[in-house]
Amino acid sequence: MTVYFIQAVIYLLAAVICVPLAKRLGLGSVLGYLIAGVIIGPIAGLVGEETNTIQHFAEFGVVMMLFIVGLELSPKSLWKMKGLLIGLGGLQIGLTTLIITLIGISLDFPWQPTLVVGLIFSLSSTAIVMQSFAEKSLNKTDGGQAAFSILLSQDIAVIPMLAVIPLLAIPAYFGMPEVAQLTSEHADISLVQYLSGWQYAGAIAIAITSIIIVGHYVSKPLFTWVANTGLREIYTATVLLLIISISALMNLLGLSPALGAFIAGVVLANSEFRHELESNIEPFKGLLLGLFFITVGAGISFSVVSENLLLISSLTIAIIVIKALVLLSLAILFKIKKSDGWLLTLSLAQAGEFGFVVLSFSSQHQSLPPEWVAILSPVITLTMFLTPLLFIFYDKVVINKYLTTQQSKQPDLIDKKGQVVIAGIGRFGQIINRLLMSNGYDTTVIDQSTTIIDKVKKVDIHAYFGDATNSSLLHTAGLDDASLFVIAIDDKERVLELVKYIKLFHPNLPIVVRAHDRGHAYALENAGAHHVFIESYFTALEMGKSSLKVLGLKENEAEKAKSLYYEIDQQHHQHLLKASNDISKEGHLQTNFIELFLSLEKEMREVMTKAFKDK
Repeated sequence: MTVYFIQAVIYLLAAVICVPLAKRLGLGSVLGYLIAGVIIGPIAGLVGEETNTIQHFAEFGVVMMLFIVGLELSPKSLWKMKGLLIGLGGLQIGLTTLIITLIGISLDFPWQPTLVVGLIFSLSSTAIVMQSFAEKSLNKTDGGQAAFSILLSQDIAVIPMLAVIPLLAIPAYFGMPEVAQLTSEHADISLVQYLSGWQYAGAIAIAITSIIIVGHYVSKPLFTWVANTGLREIYTATVLLLIISISALMNLLGLSPALGAFIAGVVLANSEFRHELESNIEPFKGLLLGLFFITVGAGISFSVVSENLLLISSLTIAIIVIKALVLLSLAILFKIKKSDGWLLTLSLAQAGEFGFVVLSFSSQHQSLPPEWVAILSPVITLTMFLTPLLFIFYDKVVINKYLTTQQSKQPDLIDKKGQVVIAGIGRFGQIINRLLMSNGYDTTVIDQSTTIIDKVKKVDIHAYFGDATNSSLLHTAGLDDASLFVIAIDDKERVLELVKYIKLFHPNLPIVVRAHDRGHAYALENAGAHHVFIESYFTALEMGKSSLKVLGLKENEAEKAKSLYYEIDQQHHQHLLKASNDISKEGHLQTNFIELFLSLEKEMREVMTKAFKDK
C-alpha cells in the first residue's frame, strides 16, 4: 500500500510543480503535464513499468471528455455538422492514409503494413487538442469547429480500422508465428470474437440503439430518483456508473469507449440534468487527462530514441509535415480562411492517443512487426509532445501576423454619413444599431474586425472597416455633424482614450459608451462621457427580478424591488465616484470606498425591508 501512496505523491507533486510553471511561462497546461512526465520518467527514473497500466486507466479521461463534448451538442446540431464530418473528416483520414501508404510502397515496403501505419498516423489527439481549445477559448471559432469535426470523424473511423487491420496480417513475411499462438490469456474479454461480419454489424447496431434508448427513456427517471435523495455523492456515482457501463459495453464489442460516451452525451444534450452531469464529471475528467499526459511523457524511452535518433526524429517531422499539408489543403478547399485555417492545420498535425490503441491492436494481430512498433510508439509520443509548441507558434506568430495584416489594411472609404456614429458592431453594438435604424435614424458604423464586418453583412448590416480611434477616419465618418457618438468597443483602454479625444475636440457631442465594470464606468465619466452603461448591469437587474419571482414574489413586488435597488444605487453613485477618484489620485488603500459600498448595501437592505413591511 505504501508503494501506491509514494507513486501518487510523485505524480501529483510533478503536476503541482510543472503545470503552474508552464502556465506562467505561457506554455499551456498540456505541455506542463508532458514535461512533468519526462522528468519523473526517463530523466529521474522515479516511475517504472506501472506507467503503461496507469495510462490505460487515465485514458478514461478521454472518454469523459467526449461525454462532456457530446453534452454540448444536441442531435440537431450534430446533424448540421454531417457535411464536415463526412467531407472534411473523411478526406483528412483518406488523404493522410493514402499519402503515407504511397510513400511506404515507394520505399519498397509491403503495402499492408504501410497501410496500417497510414491509418495509425491519420488519427490525431482528441485529448490534447480539445484541452488546448478549452484553455484558449478556441472551441467556437471556425477553425475549432472544423478541427472538432475531424476529431469526431477519426473516433468513428477507429471502428472500421479495427475491423480491417486483422485482414492485413502477413506473419510469414515478418517471420512471426500464427495468430492463434499469440493469443494472450490476459486479452480483453470479447463478445464478438467469433461473430461473422454481418453478425458483428448487427451487434454494433443493437449496442448503439440500446445507448440511445437508455439515454432517452431511462436516464430521466433514474436521475430524478437519485436527485430526490439529496445525496450529491450518489448522483456522482450514478453518472460514473453510466459512463463506465457504456465504456465496458463498447470494449466488449471491440469499439471505442470514447465514441460510446460521445453518443450518450449527445442523447442527453437536451436533458434538464445536462449542467449537473457536466459539473459532476468535470473534476474527474481534468484529473485523469492530466494523468494521461504525464504517462505519455513518462513513457518516452530515451534508450530507443537515442539508438534510432535520426530515424525517429525524421519520421516525427515527416508525419507533422504531411498531416499539416493535407490539413492546409483541406482548409483552402473548404474555405476555412485566415487564422482559422492555420488553427486547423497546426492543431491536428500530430498523432493521437488512439494511435497507441491501433498500434497495439496491429501488433497483436501480426499486421506490424515488433521492431516497427518499437519505432512508431515514440514517434506518436513525440508528435503529441510537440503539439503544445505548435499552439504557441499559432498564438505568437500566426495570430500576430493576421492582426498586423488587418491593422495595415487601409480603412474603407466612408461614402454615407449618418446622424449617429457607432464605434464597434460586435454583439453589443449590433443591438444598438438595429434599435436606432428601426426608429428611422441613419447610422455610420466603424469596426476594426474584418471577420465581424463580414458576418454582419450577411444579416444586412453595413459597416466600414477602420480604427475608430483614428481622428481622420472619424472626421470622414461625419463626426463634426453627428448628433450622437456611440462607443461599443471591447478594449477598455482604447475606449477611455477615445472618450478623452472626443471630449477635447468635440466637447458638445453627446457620448453614449459601454463600460466593462463599475471602475471603468467611473473612469469614463471622469473622461467626459455623458451616458455610461455597465454592460451587464441591467441584464443582472432583470435576472435578479426573475429570481425574486421564482422565489415567490409577485410581478409588481419584484419590479418594485428592482426599481428600489436601481434608485438607491443611483443616489450613492456620486459618492462612490468621488471615493473612486480619491483612490486613483492618492493611491491609498480603498478603505473609504469599501466603507461607502458597505453603507450602500446596508441602506439597500433597510429600504427593502421597510418597503415590503409597509405594503
